[in-house]
Amino acid sequence: MGFLLFALILYIIWDVNYFLRCIFTVFAGRLFQSKRKVTDTTTIYGLCTSQDVDIFIKHMNNARYLRELDFARFHFYALTGIYEKIRERRGGAVQGASSVRYRRTIPIFHPYKIQTKLIWWDDKAIYLEQQFVTLTDGFVRAVAMSKQCITNCNVMDIMKTYPEASKRPEMPEELKLWLDAIEVSSQKLRKDK
Repeated sequence: MGFLLFALILYIIWDVNYFLRCIFTVFAGRLFQSKRKVTDTTTIYGLCTSQDVDIFIKHMNNARYLRELDFARFHFYALTGIYEKIRERRGGAVQGASSVRYRRTIPIFHPYKIQTKLIWWDDKAIYLEQQFVTLTDGFVRAVAMSKQCITNCNVMDIMKTYPEASKRPEMPEELKLWLDAIEVSSQKLRKDK
């Protein structure tokens, strides 16, 4: 009885499913998938269930997209080994910014995949593009860009340890425009202080 009460309290005050899914995603990737190059695209799969939908019970709600992107990023970090290299340097990774463009909804009970790709980096951050693609039709339902700020270490030094990343790709135009918009917003907030 005590264990059931403890489990109930955990489910009430902690999002236990989130932590279990994080652990499962990382360890399943490490156990059943081969290592990837940091420039490779990684993929995880999901199913839009009744826990993911909006109040009309028709399609995935906007908050769930962001949660699923977390799992895909953890998977990318695990398969490429980049997070281990960051931790070796006593660094960390934190979400600096993200933007999601929703193109079409993911209906309830539809399977999908999330593809994660490193598209650029500078000395302080890596930039990922992630796509939600429904398996039934191959349609890209949503595209997300995220800035992963790497703390206490230089990203350029980390990337030098990957032979496939010896030459940084050209910055994609949409990333440049997005970063410019973030800077405009930051400047506005700095003026308010």
